[in-house]
Amino acid sequence: MKPFYIIWAILLITLSSFKLDNTKYFTNTGHISFFSSTPVEDIEADNNLVSSVLNIQTGDIAFSLFIKDFKFDKKLMQEHFNENYLESDKYPKATFKGKIVNIESVNFGQDGVNEVEAEGELFIHNVAKKVKFKGTLELKTDNIKILSKFKIKLIDYNIQIPKIVFAKIAEEIEVSVDMIYNKLTK
Repeated sequence: MKPFYIIWAILLITLSSFKLDNTKYFTNTGHISFFSSTPVEDIEADNNLVSSVLNIQTGDIAFSLFIKDFKFDKKLMQEHFNENYLESDKYPKATFKGKIVNIESVNFGQDGVNEVEAEGELFIHNVAKKVKFKGTLELKTDNIKILSKFKIKLIDYNIQIPKIVFAKIAEEIEVSVDMIYNKLTK
């Protein structure tokens, strides 16, 4: 009779951990881009190696990326971005850790697009700032997609722009987030 209880206990533990795994989604190929527009020049860069975890039960969400993974059309722009502005050797990562505050309004049992709002802490260039932004969370049978656009001010993150190129780089940068999550499996 004891082996039956041991097997039952193992089964319950396995099922409860499986349930927890069904609430977590992950990507390591997320996309974040930024765009700077001035009358002199437009600057755009893309990073397709963003890691992110989403817990659909709690709304917890986190992003992490390496600054050097941003790709520019012009090699010299990429070099100046990493060496002079973001100092990516000194500050190699950017992160966001926060929560989708209206996660309870999303019906995870039905495919569709939902308006969501996230708030948390954005950490760039060794500076952490509280942020809040809106986006959409699209449910599909096999994944979840999150899209968002928001603006950040370079001065808020102590990113200094030399006077000589000040007219080429906007003081406020538009950031676009495009994540496709799959269930996190063991």
